[in-house]
Amino acid sequence: MATVYYKEDADIGLLSGKRVGVIGYGSQGHAHALNLRDSGVDVMVGLHAGSASRAKAEAEGLRVADPAETARESDFIMVLAPDTAQGGIYRECIEPHLSAGKTLMFAHGFNIHFGEIKPPAEADVSMIAPKAPGHRVREVFVEGQGVPSLVAVHQDASGDALRNALAYGAGIGSTRAGIVATTFKEETETDLFGEQAVLCGGVTSLIKNAFEVLVEAGYQPEIAYFEVMHELKLIVDLLYEGGMKYMRYSVSDTAEYGDYSRGPRIVDEHTREAMRQALKEIQDGSFAREWIAENHEGQPRFKAMREAAANHEIETVGAELRGMMPFLKKK
Repeated sequence: MATVYYKEDADIGLLSGKRVGVIGYGSQGHAHALNLRDSGVDVMVGLHAGSASRAKAEAEGLRVADPAETARESDFIMVLAPDTAQGGIYRECIEPHLSAGKTLMFAHGFNIHFGEIKPPAEADVSMIAPKAPGHRVREVFVEGQGVPSLVAVHQDASGDALRNALAYGAGIGSTRAGIVATTFKEETETDLFGEQAVLCGGVTSLIKNAFEVLVEAGYQPEIAYFEVMHELKLIVDLLYEGGMKYMRYSVSDTAEYGDYSRGPRIVDEHTREAMRQALKEIQDGSFAREWIAENHEGQPRFKAMREAAANHEIETVGAELRGMMPFLKKK
């Protein structure tokens, strides 16, 4: 069984008299910075001059400086810039100021695990990875709760890396829900696999192919959209709330029978083998090398795939139908 840490396992007092520098103010960055501030932690936000996020952070009363100054003045440096930007930011702005006694932190292990960032041995290197988008990390915290996080230690130069990481986790509210122990390797590889096989790649490919099958068979695109895209949220909410058993309890017997009898024919051993191959490419580093090279080349293939996906019929039909449902937009 995994080790899980709660309130009684963490001492946020370890951050007292320390400064936490949050590099980046996007989805995760704003949530971490604001939650830490509201927990009484001295927070500083690192953003390049001209960043569109500077005004937002300053409007919240946060101190903002460039990443190098933030790294120099901080005891804990949490890197929350996009994965593809982290290597450059680290080498230019953080590495020169990463002296002994400081802690370098991440919310995803990609750059450490695949060697894009190689911290000096005298620095602690740890991870607190919330299992929710940043806006939920903030919303749930404001409501008095917290989202679960993962914790991992890559380097423990001080002997207190885990305790300090848990203190940070308490500061963003995650000890209220539970912080699960993992490793940089496990977090990185399972996160990438989940994105590719299910959460992003698997789900979108399943939806797109089902939509195309219905439209090719002569059904109206609007009806196809409702059946394979719109109603997915209803199922996901049930899964989120109570797992597969609760979802199957909540749907009709007809739907449940179709689940058991037809689902395994759609996602079969061929799919499992493709999943194994995707996992192998993550584990042996070939996916990371491919993605790093893609970024070094200016993302030509990535941008082409993004454009093709954005122009698919399901997006056109979906935009029109969502326009009929203003209640979908958050106020």
